[in-house]
Formats: sequence, C-alpha cells, structure tokens
Amino acid sequence: MNVNVRLRNLPGTEAAVGWAGGHTIVADRPEGRAGGLGLGFNGAQLLALSLGGCFCNDLRYVADELGVKLGDISVDVSLELSGEPLVATSARMSVALSTLDGSDPAIVVDKARSSCMVSNSLTRGVPVTITHSA
Repeated sequence: MNVNVRLRNLPGTEAAVGWAGGHTIVADRPEGRAGGLGLGFNGAQLLALSLGGCFCNDLRYVADELGVKLGDISVDVSLELSGEPLVATSARMSVALSTLDGSDPAIVVDKARSSCMVSNSLTRGVPVTITHSA
C-alpha cells in the first residue's frame, strides 16, 4: 500500500496547498513569519492533527469491527517541541468517548491505540528521505 499527496504554492501567497484525491489543506507559517499569512496550519499543528485525526478514525474502525455504536468522541493532542532545529520530542493524547450501548469504551480506546498508524509510526520512528530535483 502506498499513499501519495501533493503540495504546491498557493497562487498569490507564500503558503502551500496540499491535496490527496479531492481533499485539500493549506500549510502556512504564522502571519509575519517568513512571509506567512496565517492562512493554514503550520507543521507542528499538521503533525498533531494527523495524530489525533488518525486516532479518531481508528476509534470508528474499531467500534465498527466490535459492533459498538459510539456517542461523543473528544480527542485532544499536545505536542512538545524543542531544540534547534525544532523537533517534536513527545506527544500526549487525551481521549474521551461514550458508547451508546453502555459497553466499556476503554476496550475501543485500547484496541485503537494498538492499531493507530500515525502513533505507531511515530513511536517506532519512520525513516524520511528528501531528494531534490531541478
């Protein structure tokens, strides 16, 4: 399995628009920083959103697999950054959810924890190769 996304300059700005299929997202720096206009998410926010978003999806996948109907889902992600260059040094995710049938939501959370692609990839470390073409 392979996933590909594309990012290009957003015309008239110094931001980038990224897309996969019919879905788009804007990446930008905060207003006044290196030409940023604050039009979209910065890298740290995108990383935290990918972690939380993947976990939200996995909660739904797991619940479907177990035949459990979920009520409200709340996921908060805190990403710690430090160093030069700035890197993510830790992430904390707080999850609250309810089930509509009264079953134990911890079972869904625990199973989602073991299957979440983004958190498992970050925990194990994923090699990144950057190439340059003219």
